[in-house]
Amino acid sequence: MASPAAAQETFSVAPQIGAGLAVVGAGLGIGLLAKGAVESVARQPESSGTIQTLMIIAAALIEGLAFYAVIVCS
Repeated sequence: MASPAAAQETFSVAPQIGAGLAVVGAGLGIGLLAKGAVESVARQPESSGTIQTLMIIAAALIEGLAFYAVIVCS
């Protein structure tokens, strides 16, 4: 049976794992977003301004969610 000290150490590691997963998820999301934006600009170069604006807004929302998750996990 685990001692209370070991259980307390286990629970103190959980927030760091959650924060790490949140940051990895945000990184993957922004990577996929950039991939889609580059492919879209390659197909339609004349709409690059609109695509870039939408990409920046979406990346900011993803980063905001990642910051929120890290704060909650702290």
